[in-house]
Amino acid sequence: MKKACVTTTTPKWDALRVQPAPPNGKRVVVALSGGVDSSVAALLLHEQGYEVIGVMLRLWAADEDDGADGFAHNRCCTPDAVQDARALCEAIGAPFYLKNVEQPFKEAVVDPFIREYLAGRTPNPCLHCNRVVRFTVLLNLARALGADYLATGHYARVVRDKEGRYHLLKGVDAQKDQSYVLYSLTQEKLAHVLFPVGHLTKPQVRELARRYGLPLAGKPESQEICFIAHGDYRDFLRRYAPADAIRPGPIVHVDGQVLGEHQGLPFYTLGQRRGLGIPWHEPLYVVAKDMERNALIVGPRDALPVRLVEVEQVNWILGEPPPGPLEVDVRTRYKIREIPALVEPLGADRARVTLLAPQPAVTPGQGLVFYQGEECLGGGIIERVVSEKALVTVGYEAMTPAQ
Repeated sequence: MKKACVTTTTPKWDALRVQPAPPNGKRVVVALSGGVDSSVAALLLHEQGYEVIGVMLRLWAADEDDGADGFAHNRCCTPDAVQDARALCEAIGAPFYLKNVEQPFKEAVVDPFIREYLAGRTPNPCLHCNRVVRFTVLLNLARALGADYLATGHYARVVRDKEGRYHLLKGVDAQKDQSYVLYSLTQEKLAHVLFPVGHLTKPQVRELARRYGLPLAGKPESQEICFIAHGDYRDFLRRYAPADAIRPGPIVHVDGQVLGEHQGLPFYTLGQRRGLGIPWHEPLYVVAKDMERNALIVGPRDALPVRLVEVEQVNWILGEPPPGPLEVDVRTRYKIREIPALVEPLGADRARVTLLAPQPAVTPGQGLVFYQGEECLGGGIIERVVSEKALVTVGYEAMTPAQ
């Protein structure tokens, strides 16, 4: 049974040095995580004269993730993180709220995470969390509290053009840019969103934290799935997937040979090399999943490249798709380099993307995000890819190439 997060001791905040500016008449809810980025965001806004309200979200965590105190903790709302966020608000005289969104988070993030893996895809839970929880549930809460804006510690920027349209730009720090996970933002939402650290680099944020006397200046970042504290996603799926949903099956070479047995399709991802347990005269990679046959398709590296991608749940940040094919750069996974592509809208929320140079390990379930220079135009979820060498062998239906 779930237990509520509790608070523990926290670093001394007596040395915090911040001078509020005269009130600017604007109220802002700052999404706090107890980390350095959101804390510096709150301090910057406080110094700019905003009326700051701090909110931390209590998110769902797996039962087996109980900490030493016997409580289940999501990585994003550990007791120490809650206490650090509360202490920051007390230091600047801001209200602090801990909002329980465990059920919306489970329904919007955790349940689809399980379903996607069982469907043979590799989801990115942060994309769903930002779309449904942070920038819908939390933004609605901010508006209900009378706030003009919701601010987060994301490394991204928002600018408004002469026509009043909002544009999402990459963060100045190329190593920390988080525009990829924000592609689902709309004009309506961007009108009420602030990213106070988007114009800074991470070293600059840490230096500001030190100047402020912030106890969190050197706090490390977590790169793991927030609701899985122990083990990995495979252990999580074994516990939470429906009985018999994950079954062993054949490992099949792209030439049709059966080479061995896999432990369950959700435990593998496209492009994976390690952990196959197959002796072969050359390195083998996962190149496809045949869900009907419950077969894992493997092959040499030259079977990996993908040229055509179908994308669903597409969001165009300016509100409408372009009238025809558009030359863009795309990012097919978080923290991967962008590549030139041609995107062809297929109605309002679908697109066909032609990668101008075939790329390996383009994975259904991940986000595919469109860019032109510094601007993020939007993106969607990869639904289907075409790797011709693998698909001809296992009988997948190939997409019709763009004309």
